[in-house]
Amino acid sequence: MEYLGAVVVVVVVLLLSIGLHEVGHMVPAKRFGVRVSHYMVGFGPTLWSRTKGETEYGLKAIPLGGYVRLVGMYPPDDAVGNPPARTWLGRLARDARQASAEEIRPGEDARAFYRLSTPKKLVVMLGGPVMNLVIAFVLMAIALVGFGLPTDTPRLASVYECVLPANATETQECTASDPAAPAAAAGIEPGDVVVSYDGTEVTSWSQLSALIRDTGEEAVPIVVERDGQLVDLTVTPVVSERPVYDEEAGEYVLDADGEPVTEPVGFLGISPTREMERQPLWSVPGVVADTTWQTLKVVATLPSRMVDLVETQVNGTERDETSIIGVVGVGRFAGEIASADGLDWQIKAVSLLQMLAALNISLFVFNLIPLPPLDGGHVAAALWEGARRQVARLRGLPRPGPFDSAKLVPLAYSVFVVLGALGVLLIYADLVNPVQI
Repeated sequence: MEYLGAVVVVVVVLLLSIGLHEVGHMVPAKRFGVRVSHYMVGFGPTLWSRTKGETEYGLKAIPLGGYVRLVGMYPPDDAVGNPPARTWLGRLARDARQASAEEIRPGEDARAFYRLSTPKKLVVMLGGPVMNLVIAFVLMAIALVGFGLPTDTPRLASVYECVLPANATETQECTASDPAAPAAAAGIEPGDVVVSYDGTEVTSWSQLSALIRDTGEEAVPIVVERDGQLVDLTVTPVVSERPVYDEEAGEYVLDADGEPVTEPVGFLGISPTREMERQPLWSVPGVVADTTWQTLKVVATLPSRMVDLVETQVNGTERDETSIIGVVGVGRFAGEIASADGLDWQIKAVSLLQMLAALNISLFVFNLIPLPPLDGGHVAAALWEGARRQVARLRGLPRPGPFDSAKLVPLAYSVFVVLGALGVLLIYADLVNPVQI
């Protein structure tokens, strides 16, 4: 039930994200006077629709996208000089212009999208992706500020009995030949909260860990809180070979042979308690910015990742953790997170919220790719039109007419086919050869 519930949540949030994305286009378009004839969530056959005012609102059968139909997206033939249609590409562009012109009611040419100024076109086209970015901010804020992040704290979960070798396994037990751990010898107990170490007030586990690692084999005072009382103790760390942990990467450093890199550091023999710690609101923009940057790097390497995905399916090899995934993969991840044993419900909630925020950031970045029919393609066309007008103004030339964006229709069809093929491939791969987490 937890697995199914998480999948349902992902589907609902995805549909809401798509719907709000289209709202981001529709609201400014109507504000600027453009007639919006259709607002649809999904593709394919219409499951439900209702007309309100001059717009038909509806849900379609395939929940993998959505659209708003802005009347007059392409300028009519006479607005671009009636270019001849000598090739099939020209005929395709001409048909797109004529179909767009047929949607313009008599006397409403001023309400056509192509009539908007460049800044207004940019507002309309960027409204959708920006809406996804806003959704990501809200979801990430709920996760970080409302729930918090699992954080190691100075409250001790365990105190080791002895000092084991650096290469010891997690299940290895102490023997008579192993030296006693300094913390246990000093009387430190599980549940103690370290208040200060060597005269320095302790505010976090990372700070305490750094203080201990930098201490040599000399006795230092340590104050712990136990049952509401402060207890003064003295502990003498030992210098022991310990694995090097990369805080930024969140993993241990390995050498060329895959073995942990060690270094001599101070060691007490204590481990922290992991608790949910709420983050300040101002930490959210940084997390969203970092996630956006990571997504940008993925999108920049999308062609090579597509090739890798095809190779894994052809060769039957296992997909690695960096492989791109589709909607099915996202739903599967959500189900596995929700049904995982041994995880607190708050950690599950935060993980799901962060994943949904990352999904919206992916929608934001992906839609900004400067290729039609994506929003970025329309943005690029508007910028080109505005640049032509500015150059003409600076040179004292007559104001040029609208850019014939219908010429990009063949490219839009090609991109649509490629994206459709990628979507089908991702669904297949996520079903038969899913990424393991």
